[in-house]
Amino acid sequence: MRTDLQRLLPICLCLTSVLCGAEELRWGYSPSNGMPYVESIDHELAHGFVRDLGERVGQLLKLEVRFIETPDKRVETSLQQGNIQLLCINNPQWMSAPEKLRWSPSLFEEEDVLAQRGDAPSFDTLDALHGHTLGTSLGYVYPPALMEAFASRAIHRNDVRNLETRLRMLEHKRLDAIVDMRRPLQFLLEEHPDLAIRINPGALQRYSIHCSYGPTLPVPVERFDAALQKLVDDGSIQRMLARQGQLLRQRR
Repeated sequence: MRTDLQRLLPICLCLTSVLCGAEELRWGYSPSNGMPYVESIDHELAHGFVRDLGERVGQLLKLEVRFIETPDKRVETSLQQGNIQLLCINNPQWMSAPEKLRWSPSLFEEEDVLAQRGDAPSFDTLDALHGHTLGTSLGYVYPPALMEAFASRAIHRNDVRNLETRLRMLEHKRLDAIVDMRRPLQFLLEEHPDLAIRINPGALQRYSIHCSYGPTLPVPVERFDAALQKLVDDGSIQRMLARQGQLLRQRR
């Protein structure tokens, strides 16, 4: 009887996983992206669009997905060396050598915007920011005009480790404004309605969000492209993005 049970145990364990025996996909994510894209708890991907997307792609391609926290400054090296094989919430202009990576179809559009205290005069142009301190993300590449203003020190760049800290520094007047992606800003301001901060209506730049692939994918890149394009075309991507806002409102 014990021998029979010993034979059956691995089979039972395997049946509990749809992807038992599947190849592994090392899916990188940047903790700096923030929600609705990423919520990292103790260096593990707990919630967010990236987790939903990774799990869905894993199902479509029959791959076991392992999420790996990857700081922004290590993304390119990690992809090229195979420590991770794929990373989403990315754009070629953020990489120093984008031609060394493969890029997925566009998943959706995002934009960089300014946020500032509600009682402060509006910074309607980059010239209006001259002489002020702007909260930024370490290693992030911003629109050329803004990068030139940083280089000439017309605008003071202050790299801060995450968006929530930038918002608190802005609230306490340690920053004059911050720049970030619109969705994470909107998400955090909805999560913290006590913050008297507004998002300026105009965009500094608009761009497409992609996944970037390294050279060690477990299946051909064309299959990833097809799976992601399917999720774009059938509306799944937009539903995943909307789901994060719905979950936030349910928690409040």
